[in-house]
Amino acid sequence: MVLLADARAVRDEDAFDVEAVHAWLAAHMPVDAELSRSSVPQVRQFSGGASNLTYLLRYESRELILRRPPLGAKAASAHDMAREFHIQQALASYYPYVPKMVGLCRDASIIGSEFYVMERLAGTILRSHIPRELGLDPPTTQRLCMSAIERLVELHQIDPQAAGLADIGKGAGYVRRQVEGWSERYRAARTWNVPRFERVMRWLAERQPRDTALRVIHNDYRFDNLVLAQDDPQRIVGVLDWEMATIGDPLMDLGGALAYWVQRDDDRVMRALRRQPTDAPGMLTRGEVVEHYAQRTGVPIDDWVFYEVFGLFRLATIIQQIYRRYHLRQTRNPAFRHYWLASRYLHRRCLRIVRREDGTR
Repeated sequence: MVLLADARAVRDEDAFDVEAVHAWLAAHMPVDAELSRSSVPQVRQFSGGASNLTYLLRYESRELILRRPPLGAKAASAHDMAREFHIQQALASYYPYVPKMVGLCRDASIIGSEFYVMERLAGTILRSHIPRELGLDPPTTQRLCMSAIERLVELHQIDPQAAGLADIGKGAGYVRRQVEGWSERYRAARTWNVPRFERVMRWLAERQPRDTALRVIHNDYRFDNLVLAQDDPQRIVGVLDWEMATIGDPLMDLGGALAYWVQRDDDRVMRALRRQPTDAPGMLTRGEVVEHYAQRTGVPIDDWVFYEVFGLFRLATIIQQIYRRYHLRQTRNPAFRHYWLASRYLHRRCLRIVRREDGTR
């Protein structure tokens, strides 16, 4: 699924009963006699990601991936294992980049939460830098970048009804629900040391456009959720982490994706937040991504600034939700200690765009 160097010893707070998981797998995979006879797997935890937890289960004959909610998770809709499992299962016939699902466990008594297991997708996942050994020069990096955009375009062309996924969304009014919903989430997640974001939320409510379309959207589309082929790092073989996928407006998905897209001319703080190599020579700028997406889909993008601000505000809310768990001592993961600073920075960035757009200070 990722470079094995990214799989580390399981953090104490994220440990689970490995023997119980093995027994469940053996009981629910009777056709896999070899696994049933195997001893318990070696377990490692992937360090990437800050929401649902991801583990490598290494058997002698195969490698599996286990996904479960984080400790202290309260928002069931954000950590619904059954939903994440079924979305990928349904997409398998329409989008060949989802991992193969193995099994879903609804019995929380096994490890203290629901979980699901899938096949491991072998390949490389890019983090903050492109490893030199991949041999990607600017032209090949650009082809990889274009390939990433193509996979998003392909996803947005899937008919939710045909894929059997129409029921995972709520129909028309997606943009409105997102603005209202993420505003409520930010207010609920706010701690004393971050801004109120009220002006930004008010601006989004006043500027929101109508839905452009309703399609399957990923809602967390980034390079560190893409698996590159081992024999050809320009080729994407997998798209991971479908926990936030739904039926919604594709331009909202694009706005969310580009909130993470740090380019070479961004300021020092934004570059410090970079978690994917979108500033590498050959990568498109955010503006070029938008232009290419519009050309490929034929969708006019007349008010990109709304989607840009919404994406940054949504990212701030996600970061703040994670930080609140640390603030409340529901997790002691030191990686989350300074997330509140990112919320403050993203607030300033949103305000700067809003003021420029409104012609105010």
